[in-house]
Amino acid sequence: MNTEITHIALERLVPHPDNPNHMSRASLAKLMRGIAHTGHCEPLVVRPHPDRAGCFQIINGQHRCDALRKLGYETADAVVWNVDDAQTAILLSTLNRLVGRDSLDKKLTLLRRLRRYMSIPELAKLLPQTRGQLERLISRRPLSPGTPGSQNPFSVPMVFFVSEAQQKAIEEALLLATDDALPGDSSPSPMSNPANGNTRAGRRAAALTCLANLFLDLTQGESN
Repeated sequence: MNTEITHIALERLVPHPDNPNHMSRASLAKLMRGIAHTGHCEPLVVRPHPDRAGCFQIINGQHRCDALRKLGYETADAVVWNVDDAQTAILLSTLNRLVGRDSLDKKLTLLRRLRRYMSIPELAKLLPQTRGQLERLISRRPLSPGTPGSQNPFSVPMVFFVSEAQQKAIEEALLLATDDALPGDSSPSPMSNPANGNTRAGRRAAALTCLANLFLDLTQGESN
């Protein structure tokens, strides 16, 4: 596999039409600020374009390419891989998706080290976390190995593919579950717990947890 880095004019770099990865405008802005602040950008992964002579199709790094264009760069560092359509499809499906998870203690150590050089508002402009998340993380006490009940504050994504009818049913259930309590349930709603957050995503996550717990209670009751 070729790992040699070459400089390619941005005008010769073409997005792949099947790239499923999407970055929000806020994240793209942070990416741009990071490149501008450090003066460095991770090399793109490209292949010779199958239909346009002299051009290259981007396999990994479309958002970096967009950021470089907006910042006024004329070239990008890239690694050229000679792969066919099938191999490219696999790479498009994996390069932006097969990722590890942060070790909390190491993440906190890294953030505190960064805090020596930059303020939290400055870090929030460059890092994925918001200002509030950074404040909570940096002030968090380090975890001791095997701490019972310790929780990772980083959200874990869950992806479901549903039909329109299923989506409608799920949305209605989540809407009901965001009330103070489900019908017939005298226990406090998870929404009353400040740890669940006040964002829409946090409320929906708490509502989904409430529904899951209700189902578990029902099934456990039937088995007893």
